[in-house]
Amino acid sequence: MADAAAAQLNDPVARRRIKRRAVVASTVGTTIEWYDFFLYNTAAALVFGPLFFNNSESGGVLLAFSTQFVGFAARPLGAAIFGHYGDRIGRKYSLVATLLIMGGATVIIGLLPTYDTIGVWAPILLTLLRILQGIGVGGEWGGSVLMAMEWGHRRQRGLMAAWPQAGVPIGLATGTAVVYFFAGPGFLDGGWRWPFIASIVLIGIGLVVRLTVLESPAFAAVRSRGAVAKLPLVETFRHQWRDVLKALFVRTAEQAPFYLFTSFVLVYGTQQLELERADLLLYLIVAALIGIVSVPFFGWLSDVLGRRLVYGVGVVLTGLYAFPYFWLLDTRVGGLVVLGMILGLVFHDMMYGPQAALISESFGTGVRYTGAGLGYQLASITAGGPAPLIATAVLAATGSTFWISIYIIGCAVVSLIALATMHPRPPDEYDEHSEDGAAVPVVEGESAKA
Repeated sequence: MADAAAAQLNDPVARRRIKRRAVVASTVGTTIEWYDFFLYNTAAALVFGPLFFNNSESGGVLLAFSTQFVGFAARPLGAAIFGHYGDRIGRKYSLVATLLIMGGATVIIGLLPTYDTIGVWAPILLTLLRILQGIGVGGEWGGSVLMAMEWGHRRQRGLMAAWPQAGVPIGLATGTAVVYFFAGPGFLDGGWRWPFIASIVLIGIGLVVRLTVLESPAFAAVRSRGAVAKLPLVETFRHQWRDVLKALFVRTAEQAPFYLFTSFVLVYGTQQLELERADLLLYLIVAALIGIVSVPFFGWLSDVLGRRLVYGVGVVLTGLYAFPYFWLLDTRVGGLVVLGMILGLVFHDMMYGPQAALISESFGTGVRYTGAGLGYQLASITAGGPAPLIATAVLAATGSTFWISIYIIGCAVVSLIALATMHPRPPDEYDEHSEDGAAVPVVEGESAKA
């Protein structure tokens, strides 16, 4: 039976079909995970302050963004836990576990009583569930991009790894669209719950898709040769801690502005500019939908022009856009506001498209899940998580966005310095199994049937 499975895996037609399935499963699963994660971000900006923290408008938002940051802080923990199992047991089953953790926490948030019902337990339980969300999405990214990337030819890894990255704009657009649909007069009275509860349907879809996928050929080769790392986390920090830090810092210009462009903008637009919440949500959906095309496009472009060039252009444009972004928003003109939101996310996508391959190619197959995942997720503590908090506090203290723009420029400078020090690691012997026509080891217990 193993011989028959191996023959099917090494058949070019069957292999292309399996490769497509791996890409689809990674993208669908990532979309569901990010739907859940961004749904919380949107709710933190719009409803969690008054419902769970019983506080003033600005104070409640700050506290809600604080719980959002807790989720970011938990992401490296998820990367470490699931990176360990992903590098020892395999990418596939780690991804199944992250989907269940993330989706389960999201559904429970939708059922959670508010402050008026259970008092201080409401924010405590919300925070604990946000931690679970952070652990789930923290373990998700490394496995999803590797599952897709390690099924692709080395010359296509930018595009292959960018498809799961496209789960971010798809998840953002889907989550925002669902909130927009329910954002009527009864939104604060219970309408906000349904987008969270609906995640139970997405969990079922994600499980069906992911359980039919085969293990990545590169990891299967590691496992078949008995070269699995015993302690991936220890080996990563012992031999490649510099690469982890480089990945962390190179993400700064992508991570921090992204959460200003997608989460803080809702606070700034509704409270400072007095724009309609529904209009802002609609603009955000439009901007996110463009990312479904632009993220894979820039991933493909990095295969043609090089990762660092495409990424570097995105960093520079983000820095140059720091002031014009707020100038466009401050016009309060619908067309200019949506243009400002679109441009911000397109410049972000220039970095996010090639980012997965850029980071993952810094690590060997045996510790790639752990190393790439940690480098990616640690930026959530230093950049993504603090960004809305910093921007909200600065706006409250100064009434101006000047220093927020300076903050964005500072993030770009940090990323440019890190990018200049990054160089891809030469492909190892296990990466050969990702090449078209290469022999693919069969992992015991898995079937190659379509």
